[in-house]
Amino acid sequence: MDRYEAMRVFIRIVERQSFTRAAEDLSLPRSTVTEAVKQLETRLRVRLLQRTTRHVSPTLDGEAYYKRCLILLADLEDAEAGFRDAKPRGLLRVDIHGTLARHFVVPGLPAFIAEYPDLQLYLSEGDRLVDLVREGVDCVLRVGEPQDTDMVGRRIALLEEVTLASPEYLSRCGTPGSPDGLGGHAMVGFVSSVTGAVIPLEFRLDGALRQVALPATVSVAGAETYVAAAKLGLGLIQVPRYHVVRHLALGELVAVLEDFRPPPSPVTLLYPRSRQLSPRLRVFVDWLTREFRLRAGGPTMSLPVHL
Repeated sequence: MDRYEAMRVFIRIVERQSFTRAAEDLSLPRSTVTEAVKQLETRLRVRLLQRTTRHVSPTLDGEAYYKRCLILLADLEDAEAGFRDAKPRGLLRVDIHGTLARHFVVPGLPAFIAEYPDLQLYLSEGDRLVDLVREGVDCVLRVGEPQDTDMVGRRIALLEEVTLASPEYLSRCGTPGSPDGLGGHAMVGFVSSVTGAVIPLEFRLDGALRQVALPATVSVAGAETYVAAAKLGLGLIQVPRYHVVRHLALGELVAVLEDFRPPPSPVTLLYPRSRQLSPRLRVFVDWLTREFRLRAGGPTMSLPVHL
């Protein structure tokens, strides 16, 4: 194993805090991973890793070497890609909410894989802010304003939001004409995965943002359950319009307060600040931006987000 491959092995061990998990990620025998680190330590004449029965962590020298390896390998990858005009290759791990994945990512995957046949894509589903380095994830895609984080964000799209209720609910409670006329109405509560609190409804009124917290007999933490509860007449909800196009067409849900729509929800791709945007992640971001523009039917953009 050459020194650059050994650096890649070392980086993965540090990030995964495990020889075994690093070997699995890289599809290498554990003995090969162990020998690579042994050779590195012998050549550098320092101890790079502290090993315990539960996990592996870098020494002070190991931490310094890890940071230099990240920079060196990113520069090498960019340099080689630029000179040989080679297409990106390797495994790209992306964590994304399942609804976003099914609507915006999966439909275009055959064309993406055909264009980049040497890339392997692993999609995990979630809505929490994962520890990318610890969990071996290259990037996450999230809806909503990013919270304070040590990651770099790139704005992918803005999704139009809509306020909805079922026909049965509107027949029972009436159709509101403005946010001021929501007395006597109820909402299905949606619990934030960040704060653990129910998120209030939002409306734009006279150029300002107004938040309205209505009574919620039922609160949920999943997007599919949120929509299902609204279809059953349990209250008003607010979701990206793309998510309910079929329900609107079938008359299962009705858009209300269209003159007071919530602000659009940003979709942001986040990746560790300690890493440059790798060629394989760069082509994925460019492709993803196009897919959102094609399938959202609304404004999209790809801009840095300062967190």
